[in-house]
Amino acid sequence: MDTRERILKAAAEMIAEDVTAKLSVRAVAARAGVSTGSLRFHFPTQRALQDSLLARIYGHLLPGDPIQDRSLPPRERLLNCLRQVLALTGTNEEARAAWGATYRAFIEPEPTEPVRAAYLRLEREAERRVEHWLAVLVEEGALPPRDHTRNVRFLLTVLNGLSFERAMPTRESVLVAETQTLNAAVDQVFSTGPAPPDGPALP
Repeated sequence: MDTRERILKAAAEMIAEDVTAKLSVRAVAARAGVSTGSLRFHFPTQRALQDSLLARIYGHLLPGDPIQDRSLPPRERLLNCLRQVLALTGTNEEARAAWGATYRAFIEPEPTEPVRAAYLRLEREAERRVEHWLAVLVEEGALPPRDHTRNVRFLLTVLNGLSFERAMPTRESVLVAETQTLNAAVDQVFSTGPAPPDGPALP
C-alpha cells in the first residue's frame, strides 16, 4: 500500500471510530505511521485531506456513476442517481438504524465546533455530488447553463425527506409515493426557468 493510500485508510478508520474526529495532520500522520511532511506532500491542507477522504467514501458507497450512462436519456439518468443515493438508506430497520446514527452523531450532542464541522463536511460532499450530476447535464445541453444552486438544495432536501420517510412506521410500502416524488423532483429540475433576480423575497 503506498503512502497516500495509508493516509486515507488511517483517516477513514478515525472517522469510522468517531465521526466528529478533526483529522488533524499530526493525528492522521501518527495513525498512518508517516511523517507530517509526508502527509503534507500528498495533502497540502487539512481540507484537501478531508475532501479526498469523503470522495473516496462516496466512491465506495456509490460505485459507478449513473449520470455517465449515455445509453439512457438525461432525465432517466438523473432519476437513477437519486435512486442510487436513496438505496444507501435501506428500508425499515436499516433506515431507522441510519437515522438513529445521524441523530446520535449530529442532533443529540451539543452543537460544538467539531460536530458542526463534521456535519458540514458531509453536507458539502453531498452538494458536490449533485452539482456534478447537473454540470454533466449542462455540458450536454440537457440543462441550461445557469446557477443551479437552488436545484442542488432542492434535490438534497427531497432526498433527505424521502430517506427519513423510509425510517418512519407506515401501513404500506413507500415505494409508489417515493417514485412519484422522485419523478416530480426531476421534472421540476428540467422545467426550471431563468433564475429570479437577487432581492428581497416576495411575500
